[in-house]
Amino acid sequence: MTTPANHPKHYAELCTLRHEAKTLGSIGALLNWDQETYMPHAAAAHRADQASLLSGIEHEKLTSKRLGDLLAQCEADKSLSGDVASREGANIREMRRDYDLATKLPTELVSELAKVGSQAQEVWKDARQKNDFAMFRPWLEKMFELTRRKAECLMSGKSGGAKGELYDALLDEYEPGATGKEIEAVFTPLRPRLSGLVKELAGAAAKGNAPRDAFLKAEFPAAKQHEFGQFVLKTMGFDFGAGRLDTTTHPFCSGMAPGDTRLTTRYRDEKFTDALYGTMHEGGHGLYEQGLPKSERFGQPVSEAISLGIHESQSRMWENFVGRSREFWEWALPHAKKFAGGSLDQFSVADAFGATNLVQPSYIRVEADEATYNLHVMLRFGLERSLISGELPIKDLPGEWNKRFKDLLGVEVPDDRRGCMQDVHWSFGLIGYFPTYTLGNLYAAQMWETIHQQIPGMRDRMRAGDFAPLLTWLREKIHQHGRRYGAAELCKQITGKPLSADPLMRHLEGKLKPVYGM
Repeated sequence: MTTPANHPKHYAELCTLRHEAKTLGSIGALLNWDQETYMPHAAAAHRADQASLLSGIEHEKLTSKRLGDLLAQCEADKSLSGDVASREGANIREMRRDYDLATKLPTELVSELAKVGSQAQEVWKDARQKNDFAMFRPWLEKMFELTRRKAECLMSGKSGGAKGELYDALLDEYEPGATGKEIEAVFTPLRPRLSGLVKELAGAAAKGNAPRDAFLKAEFPAAKQHEFGQFVLKTMGFDFGAGRLDTTTHPFCSGMAPGDTRLTTRYRDEKFTDALYGTMHEGGHGLYEQGLPKSERFGQPVSEAISLGIHESQSRMWENFVGRSREFWEWALPHAKKFAGGSLDQFSVADAFGATNLVQPSYIRVEADEATYNLHVMLRFGLERSLISGELPIKDLPGEWNKRFKDLLGVEVPDDRRGCMQDVHWSFGLIGYFPTYTLGNLYAAQMWETIHQQIPGMRDRMRAGDFAPLLTWLREKIHQHGRRYGAAELCKQITGKPLSADPLMRHLEGKLKPVYGM
């Protein structure tokens, strides 16, 4: 960590204390990565104890009286806090936010959430594989009970009329400042626009205008998929000297420390593009993590991501706006053919582009097409909001999931493994996370229009596999700032406009309708 010599001692000590606490957090992230990748099942019980102990110690450091006193001293020092747009001013502002929220949570609750989350993850893995919701239900009930307590603590101290709903306190952790009602106001008008597009495309498909899916069924051995995924990540700009790619049950990215960003993906014999796009998605997260100024300012808010909505904008941009474009396949297909060993030789760029832009309602969110994906998110948003409020009991989750899924996507859910147990998030308390996926799509679409205005010959560069200008733009406009600006502020600063659903719909309609001969 570097703290400039001309900074006063109280600011230097504050940054040091944060650095120590966040270092403990990075150890916890490493333990969690290990649990999701290589840890033997028999180690699960002790891992839960480790996670609980570390979380408790980190929380005590982040809420110490000394840290609070130093923070107040820095706030009073206008040479530091006076300019809220400066790195120091942003650090102090965001440290205050973090401190005020953290001090509302008892250390015992933080430790218990970490322990139960670690235990519940292991049960979820087993229950999902066995399609046994009854096995998972007690753990899900406990996690929601603990998370509800967490939300109640976070809501404490707010005046009656400003309290809002418990869900707001959880959402605020992932998308600072957002509320359930605000997300609902975005989702409500977007839903019929998406549903209408899906119906239009289904009508075109009924007339025989849907692209063929043979490309997706080509044999592509998992080991070769892994090599191809690494090749694509390197071309995107991911630094394997400061990161790695492994396999897991549910893909994720962990930017745990300076010089250490871990990606995970999963493979299956059919539909190799699911692994490819999962890898590119996590790669987008990884590029953001590698672009944050951690080596100089680890522990400071300006070295951390602004919000999960912005984080998801990076992953969804690389997965969809790059990876599902015709230009991407003009570059990638010849390479994919080499890795696949002949099974893709018969297919053209048009085949690859069409197949990877098929719109077909399916059970699994992470495998959904661009047009239906946000409907999956809206389903989870509504359900977790009802679960936290107590309106929906955990025991009724499978039935309610299946009912709402049929209403939204017109598909009967065959089992809980492909229904309410498909995502890992709820097992370890990531409640309020799901809406950020759609916010990420909205941010990405709006940024993408600006990128094409500001990077000359962007499409030609993609055709040539030259993604360096795109990554440079993202580093300059987004990554380097950390939490210096809020998500909405950054969006307007980059694009000149507040966030809107129109760019996303222009993107979807402009690409998908021609694919379907419309």
